[in-house]
Amino acid sequence: MKTIGLIGGMSWESSSLYYELINKKVKETLGGFHSAPCILLSVDFAEIERSFGRDDWDSIAELMVTSAKKLEHAGADLVILCTNTIHICSDEIIKNITIPFLHIANATTEKIKAKGLKKIALLGTKYTMEKDFYKDILNAHGIEVLIPDSKDRETINQIIFQELVLGIVKEKSKESYQRIIKSLAMKGAEGVILGCTEIPLLIKQEDVDIPIFDTTKIHAERAVEMALEGSISPSV
Repeated sequence: MKTIGLIGGMSWESSSLYYELINKKVKETLGGFHSAPCILLSVDFAEIERSFGRDDWDSIAELMVTSAKKLEHAGADLVILCTNTIHICSDEIIKNITIPFLHIANATTEKIKAKGLKKIALLGTKYTMEKDFYKDILNAHGIEVLIPDSKDRETINQIIFQELVLGIVKEKSKESYQRIIKSLAMKGAEGVILGCTEIPLLIKQEDVDIPIFDTTKIHAERAVEMALEGSISPSV
């Protein structure tokens, strides 16, 4: 099995989910005492949050490229970025490493296409919802993307940064997300992308009436599939 390199810490709560999901998928696939060979480089999210405030994406990209290079030099065979929003920097990462980089939107798009859906709601930070780096990948596969109105985008973003990245889960916030998802479903959304790796801390499939696409789970499990390609057969 190949070694998975993870750039984490954005936030560490969701990064811990990645580690859990990756190892569960390996055990499910290979059985016995198997676990995942992986290397986690966890950054200081406060540094990135300050860069958000300055709209300084160059500094964020520089940190991500440095982190990806460190993982490659440490022996990782592929790299994943344990966050949706920072995939804005994915082109820079890809240009500066020689090992595969698994884009979270590509992995998610594969799952949406497999279900035959053509119109999807996208929730995430305001950057993920408003910028094109995520929507362009979906649109390229014939999938229409719906995002909440400006007021609801602000609500979603505020809950992410003031609650979820701090590990705070409130019932009132869940209800707000449920209301927003329902309104998008009424506009034709056939499913909803939980396009921030913290949102699954708040919203589960049983909380809404349309299919959810948990990007954390999708990304982690696809990374395992890539790591297992060409590996040894399952054993005890």
